[in-house]
Amino acid sequence: MPPFPHDVSPADRTVGQLVADTIRFYQRHFWRGLAIGLVVAVFNQFAIGAGRAAQGTLLVLGAPLFTLGFIGACVLVLGRRPTRRDYLVAFGVGVLVFLPVGLLVWFFVLPALAWLAFAGLAVPAVIAEGVGPREALRRAGRLAGADYTHALGTLATLVIVYFLSRSALLFLLHGQADNTLRTAAFLADLVLSPIIFLGSAQLYLDQKARLESGGPRRRRRDARLHHADEPD
Repeated sequence: MPPFPHDVSPADRTVGQLVADTIRFYQRHFWRGLAIGLVVAVFNQFAIGAGRAAQGTLLVLGAPLFTLGFIGACVLVLGRRPTRRDYLVAFGVGVLVFLPVGLLVWFFVLPALAWLAFAGLAVPAVIAEGVGPREALRRAGRLAGADYTHALGTLATLVIVYFLSRSALLFLLHGQADNTLRTAAFLADLVLSPIIFLGSAQLYLDQKARLESGGPRRRRRDARLHHADEPD
C-alpha cells in the first residue's frame, strides 16, 4: 500500500487527480522532495541560452543525473528501501531508457514523452518489484499497455504544469538583470521540478493497478454488467 491516501483508487484516478495527489504528497514531504529538484535546477543552469542541439546533447550527458532524481522520487513515493543491487539495476536501466530522450527532444517534446510513457516505468518496476534489467523493460511495456493514454497524458500534463508555472515566475521578473533571472530560474526549477519526478513515480501505481484490474476496457465492461444486474 502506498504511504499516502488517495481520494480514489489508483486504478480509477484521472490525470487531474494524479496531479492533485502529487502536489499534496509533495507538500507532506517537501524537504525530501526539494532535494530531487536539484537535478533540474543544476541542469538548466547549463542549458539556459543553449540551442536546441546543444540542449539535446546536454540531456544525453545528463541521463545519469536525471535517473538518480527519478530513483529518489520512486523510493520516496513507493516507500520501499531497495537493495544495493536494485539501485544499480534501476540506475543502469534508467540511463539506458533516458539516453534517447536527448535525440527525440531535438525533433519535438511529444516523441520524448511518448517514449518515456512506454519505457520509463522500468525504473519504479525495479524499485518496487526487484526485477532484473530485461524483466524491468518487459514490465514497463506491460504497465504502459494497461492504459497508455493515461500514461502519456499524465507525463504531458506534469511537464505542462511545470513549464507554465516556471514561465509565469520568470515573466514576472522580465527585465531584471541576467544574474537575477538565473537565480530565479534556479529557485523555480528547484521548487517546481520535483512535481514531474514524483508524479511519474505515482504513475507507476496507477498503471500497476490498471494492469491488475484488466485495464479500462474491462473495468467499463464490468461496470456495465454490474449496472445491468441491478434491480430496477
